[in-house]
Amino acid sequence: MFYKTTALAGVAAAALISAPFASAQEAMAPTTAERVTEGNLVMENIPDIPEAVSEKLRQYQNVRTHGFADWTDEGVLIATRFGEVSQIHQVKMPLGARRQVTFYDEPIGGASVSPAGGSFVFSKDTGGDEFYQGYLFDMASGGVTRFTEAGTRNGGYVWTDDGSQVFFYEARDGEADYDLKMGNPADPASIGTVFEGDGTGALFPVDFSADGSMVTIQRYISIQDSDIFTFNVATGEMTEIRPGEEVAYNGLYFLPDGSVLTSTDAGSEFKNLVRLVPGSDEMTVYTSDIHWDVEGYDLSPDGSTVVFTVNEGGLGTIKLLDIESGEVTDGPDLPTGIAAGPQFDSTGARVGFTFVGATSPADAWSFDVETLALTRWTEAEVGGLDTAAFVEPEMFDYPNADGMDIPAFIYRPAGEGPYPVIVSIHGGPEGQSRPYFSSTYQYWANELGAAVVVPNVRGSAGYGKTYVSLDNGLNRKKSVEDIGALLDWIDGQGDLDSDRVLVYGGSYGGYMVLASMVDYNDRLAGGIDIVGISDFKTFLENTKGYRRDLRRAEYGDERDPEIAAFFEEISPLNNASEITKPLFIIQGANDPRVPASEAEQILEAVRQNGGEAWFLLAMDEGHGFAKKSNRDFQREAETLFLQDVLELDGAE
Repeated sequence: MFYKTTALAGVAAAALISAPFASAQEAMAPTTAERVTEGNLVMENIPDIPEAVSEKLRQYQNVRTHGFADWTDEGVLIATRFGEVSQIHQVKMPLGARRQVTFYDEPIGGASVSPAGGSFVFSKDTGGDEFYQGYLFDMASGGVTRFTEAGTRNGGYVWTDDGSQVFFYEARDGEADYDLKMGNPADPASIGTVFEGDGTGALFPVDFSADGSMVTIQRYISIQDSDIFTFNVATGEMTEIRPGEEVAYNGLYFLPDGSVLTSTDAGSEFKNLVRLVPGSDEMTVYTSDIHWDVEGYDLSPDGSTVVFTVNEGGLGTIKLLDIESGEVTDGPDLPTGIAAGPQFDSTGARVGFTFVGATSPADAWSFDVETLALTRWTEAEVGGLDTAAFVEPEMFDYPNADGMDIPAFIYRPAGEGPYPVIVSIHGGPEGQSRPYFSSTYQYWANELGAAVVVPNVRGSAGYGKTYVSLDNGLNRKKSVEDIGALLDWIDGQGDLDSDRVLVYGGSYGGYMVLASMVDYNDRLAGGIDIVGISDFKTFLENTKGYRRDLRRAEYGDERDPEIAAFFEEISPLNNASEITKPLFIIQGANDPRVPASEAEQILEAVRQNGGEAWFLLAMDEGHGFAKKSNRDFQREAETLFLQDVLELDGAE
């Protein structure tokens, strides 16, 4: 299965704070700000958390999801959280007991089971630094073997068909090129470098040939540009398939006849499943009648059938492709929601996947390929909440100044309104807001009485390759203009209060929060910036070297004088004097993507200009908060900020 996706330690929240502030309003006064350290959390201006806030949030924060990870001989592996972070659990029968098999203080997001059975490979970093190490877990003994080199970043693990070897990439800090490694994970001494990157960029292995002699490789340049190769294990020769094309690919599987299966937007606005013949221009397109992106897909063990998901305006449906006939048929009949990560079992008779709805948290499911009969393996828990009260989002479009319709979702609370509004902006920047279940959105709507608007501004994925390119380079502010157009739309809605609008976002969404507060300060009540970019020049200079060129492909190269001048012009840091409304800045100290310096510099600039700011830094987190206690405190502090800025009555 190939599915690119591109995404929060502490103690009880009420005991964390001894801030000298009598109220949230007083805490936001832009005078001297005392920096308080409690455990792993560092904060400024955050008042004590009322018990009522902690208690009500507790239910929403204890919603438990389950993600399908892989098949085993005895059932399935899933990822779920029973403590601080997500770990791997085994489920031997549908809706059976979950047996935890990994026990770490850091999250384990996935597992890849050996084709020989009995073991699986997983990755784990430290404190969110994303320098992932590879580990082999023996399911009989419970023994764990680390097989990667400390201080490197590793991933893309691909097993040989006999389960004797894994192939993976290794990236080093400060280097843009990835090396390729191979060996027996049970014997770390056998792991060796089979390809040294030299000007080759970011390489990701995808699939072994049946005889183990060849590996398919994808080089990622940007969301719109990637290259595909075959790699000869014996000779180390890398051969590009269809060189000279600037198109996107996603995954690359060997078919039994020596051709390859991939998804690509070559000749189309959307990614289609296609068959390519290496060494020729021959291309068979299977899904041209589906005018949406093919996302995750997997090839059956005998190479005859493909299961794939389609991103239909944010929803995720399952379909099947017969390679020989080219016939595409519908998969199982699912409720409205998003199916992701489909994966055949070793017999090819069943497909496992994760399914999530807007009002139902994620669970592990499977279906029978012949009958399409569904099997539910897990049942998510909702913290004792009444699921009937969950808000179903409505899909809508709003016009921007250039005459385009911008897709978005809105969660409307019960009651008459007019409701305060939280505009939640996705990151990426090539991300996409989709109707996933969000306990945070449900809390905001049901407990705070706020409408949540979730736009897909220009530059978002899922709507074709033209749309995703509309914010590239010197068009960066086009996406920000779409927030201005959304404020116009909100102003015209009788049940929304345009005087009480707050922007919220993380990563690139954090930049969008800051840029929106610069450009539309007088129309906003405040903003919450999570691990956000405050200046593209300093961001590109300080992000980790293994990803710097990947980000330059999207944002522009700061070494180009024209781009550098543009970055100076649009920098929230340089325009911080325009931000006079309250701002909450949240950051992980170990963030390798958007370094903590981005948060510190915008905090200082806003303060120097007399602005009002809260600040929260977690010393054991990276690009977002992954540990439950940290995330709990983040949500509690956000609640106080929202109550004050949006003039809410409270969360009791």
